[in-house]
This record gives sequence, C-alpha cells and structure tokens, in this order.
Amino acid sequence: MSMSPTEGVRVSTKSTSEHHWFQEPTAKVGLTFTSLYTIAQIFFFVALLGPASVGLGVKIQQIVPDAEKAAALGMVAGFGALFAALGNVVFGRFSDRTTSRWGRRRPWIVGGTVGLLVGLLIVALADSVALMAVGWSIAQLAANSAYGPFKAVMSDQVPKSQRGLIASLLGIGQNIGVLGGTWVAQMFATQPLLLFVAPAIVAIVAMAVFAVTLKDQRLPVKPPRMAPLEWLQTFWVSPLKHPDFAFAWWSRSMITLAIYMFVTFRLFYLQDHLGVAKADAPAAVTTGVMVYTLAVIAAAALSGWLSDKTGRRKLMVGGSAALFGIGTILLFMANSLESFYVVEAVLGVAYGVYVGVDLALVVDVLPNPDDSAKDLGVFNIAFALPQSIAPAIGAFLLGVGNDAGQNYQLLLYGAGAIGLLGGLLIWPIKKVR
Repeated sequence: MSMSPTEGVRVSTKSTSEHHWFQEPTAKVGLTFTSLYTIAQIFFFVALLGPASVGLGVKIQQIVPDAEKAAALGMVAGFGALFAALGNVVFGRFSDRTTSRWGRRRPWIVGGTVGLLVGLLIVALADSVALMAVGWSIAQLAANSAYGPFKAVMSDQVPKSQRGLIASLLGIGQNIGVLGGTWVAQMFATQPLLLFVAPAIVAIVAMAVFAVTLKDQRLPVKPPRMAPLEWLQTFWVSPLKHPDFAFAWWSRSMITLAIYMFVTFRLFYLQDHLGVAKADAPAAVTTGVMVYTLAVIAAAALSGWLSDKTGRRKLMVGGSAALFGIGTILLFMANSLESFYVVEAVLGVAYGVYVGVDLALVVDVLPNPDDSAKDLGVFNIAFALPQSIAPAIGAFLLGVGNDAGQNYQLLLYGAGAIGLLGGLLIWPIKKVR
C-alpha cells in the first residue's frame, strides 16, 4: 500500500528551502508496523552482521596463514566499512528525492537487500583476500543503500512519543540479528554458501514484506535539480548551525570505534588471549554474543520505555557509553571464558541502554524532516567510518611491541578510553534533556 501523492504532506508553491514537504508524524504507529519493522531489522542483521562478526574471520583463516590473518581481516573489513559510509549517505539522499510511485523508501529497501545478496555470494565464492574485499565492499554498499532509507522510516512514521520504544526494539532486533548471525556462522563455518547466502535470501523476504505493507510517503512534486556543490554537501551537516547533531555524531563515532576495535578481533582475542582452540572459538563467540544479547534485550526494552515516559535521553545515552568504555577495559582483565562472559553481560547492559535511547535522541535532533534519510546517512558515517579505520587502528595497536600481533592490553585500554570519551560528548547537547 502506498500513500496518495499528497497524503501526510504540506504542499507549498514556494521553495522547498522555505517550507518542509513533510510534517513531523503525530499519529501513533500500530502493532503491525512495529512487528514487521522489528522482524525486518532482525533478519537484515542476521544476513549482514553474521558475516561481519564471525564469518569474515572464519573465511580469512581458510585463505591466509595465521600470521597474516589480522592484517587481512583489517583490510577486508576496512574497505567494506568505507563503502558502507558512502552508500548510506548517497543513497539516503537519493531516497529523500525519489519520486517513484512506490514511494521514497520502498525501492531502496528492497533493491539494496538484493544487492547485499550479490556481494555476499562473491565473498562466499572468493579464493583470495582481494576478491573477498571486492565482495564485502559491494555487500556493504548495497546493504547501506537499503538501511539508510529503512532507518529514515522512523523519522517519517514514528511520533516523538514512541521513538524510544521503536528505537529500543530496533536495537534489540539488531542484536538478535548479530546473535542469529553468529549461530549461523558457527553451524555453517565449513559451508560458505550457506553461511553467507542463505541468511541474505531470508532478509530479502523480510524486507520485502515490510516494504509492501509500509504506508510510504511520496513526494508531491519532483525536487529541483541539484548542483554539484549541493551533492558534495550531501556529506555535510554544519556543526555551527546544528551543534546538537554534531555532538551526537562525534559521540556515536567514538562508541563505534571502541566497539569495532574489539569486535573485529574478538575471534582472535579468544584464541590468543584466552587460549581457546581455533575449532572451539566460533562456539565461544556465539555463547558470548548470546549472553551479551540477552543483556541488551533487557536493558534496551526498559531504557526505551523509560526514556519515552520521562523524556530524558542524555543521561541514559551518556552514562551507558561511559559504562561500555569501562567494560571494554575489563575485557583485558578476563582470564577465562567464564569471566569473559561476565564482562560480555556488562557490555550488553551498557549497549542495551545505549541503543534503546540513542536513535531516538538522534531523530529528535535531526536538522530537516525533508532530508531525514540524508541526515541519518550523514549520521551513519559516524557508524560506518569508524568501522573502516577501527581494523587498521586495532591491528596497529596489537602489533605495538609485540611481533605476534597480540598486544591486547593496548588494544582494549585504548578502545575503553575512546568509549569513555564518547559518553562525555553527549552532555553538551541542549535540545534533548
């Protein structure tokens, strides 16, 4: 179903720079929308983050010697994250300006997920690190061409009074997706086609069902042609004009950098730091992610509801980011799988509160409702760009003073300090309590 050309919009004969086409939503979303939105999120992240969290590491170890695994994984993950940043912003802008009769978001949500399948198929069949990098870059570019518009649906459809709830459900869905992806990676570690391709097919179905039922907005008129300088500005939101958005952007950057400095090398951390056998490490990752995810679900559900009731988001986002930084430092002190799982639970609580509130906070400080996908795309650079540099920074820190590339103390202390900084950057935001 699609909206009529003028449903839910404010039509104006004046320039779009003076008036917004779309008003902020006020009608509450129902159970059908909420359920399908969350389910689509879950299966999308099973397809995307299973390979990212475990699958790439498993595949790399089938191609290169152990001495080269960290550098190879860093290269593949770094290129993929760079294309993710480009895809989210550029296709977010395309989505905002799409005049298709199918709406602004639908074509990109479905088309991008199909492209994800193509990229993952290349990764599954790759017999070299270079071909893996190509496939993963295509997968990330396509995935983010879908996910930018998918996230913008929250700005399009969800009123402020429900954003904490929906943000928490999406955060829960993302982490269930990670857990599902690690389980798939554990089950099919020796069967790359099933590991990389099968979840992507399921994701296409889930995203298509959500897209078909979405009451997508349609632009009432074709937007004016953009000059080259305006396209360059797609990647930019002025921090002077929108300081709250800028502080939120930098906070997310620091948290994401801290997360992926560890997550990229988690499989190797278990093998090198805790002494887990290579054959047992994927199962240990799955158990750790399960503990983490259960903590995320509990914390996100409570924090999202509480933030909607109180209207206070800064304390939750800032405090949880700081706790995540402390938890990352505690990872170095873990000396057994049991203590690792305890720290994973602490990290899960911290990240659960964070994801339960952070997206709601960000949507509250978006500069322009007409460009919500573009602005969320710019914000997602704070998620994707750190992923592109985290593997390189992590590989460098692991190698400082350690020829075997196992300086986990420097890696985890560094990541923890960056996470703490991310928490502090929330406090100057003024528009949100």
